[in-house]
Amino acid sequence: MNTLVITRVGERQWHALDDDLVVGRGDASPRPDGRLYLSVDAWHDSVFERLAAVMLAALPRPLYTVVDEADLDLTARWQQAGLTVRRREWEYVMASGTVSVPSPRGVTMLPAGRAELRPLRRLDRTIHAEIESSPGWDLMPAAVLSRPLDPGRYLVAAGSDGYVGLARLALLPRHTRIGLIAVRASRRRRGIARAMLAEVLRSSQERGVPTVSAEVHEANAEAIALFEGAGARRHGSNLELVIR
Repeated sequence: MNTLVITRVGERQWHALDDDLVVGRGDASPRPDGRLYLSVDAWHDSVFERLAAVMLAALPRPLYTVVDEADLDLTARWQQAGLTVRRREWEYVMASGTVSVPSPRGVTMLPAGRAELRPLRRLDRTIHAEIESSPGWDLMPAAVLSRPLDPGRYLVAAGSDGYVGLARLALLPRHTRIGLIAVRASRRRRGIARAMLAEVLRSSQERGVPTVSAEVHEANAEAIALFEGAGARRHGSNLELVIR
């Protein structure tokens, strides 16, 4: 590929062109805490190397990426580019269905698409601030990316004093993926997170979806207990890599 040209097509997007044919793409996605996560899509090692090198030179460090731990080739490509393993996330998978969970007193579950945008935005800001202060984004799934708030992606727990918890969801045709389950600090340890997870499992079964999954930092004991308590089992793992 002697004619390979790397072109920046957006603030955080690049294309690799060979005779004007796109043979690779790279992008960087910001998380709510501002960290940038890299992604490169290229069939050939040489294209991957060129894209990664250009992105690493152009973007402020530290920079991160996430790979399937079983994908040894992709892990090796990023390591050759200079990234090192920082942490591991377990992927948990559970069957959809009805789970016997007591309903928290005074809390109502609003299915995805039912929450109002303004109070959802306030809850989102509150939870982000609480996560930043403790336990910190380091224990949150790396896939929790910054994007416009869409009520259609959120199941919400509503109390008498407003929205108190949320679950961000990817509602795929045959699968539900949980990006984040979080409860306001003042309302934790009351069973709200368990009730939200139970509602995700119930509503997934209702729409004919057989499985639900989530990623959990290997050191996040509370999240592990939440999912394993609902019958989830480890199905694989992801590695987060970093270059500083």
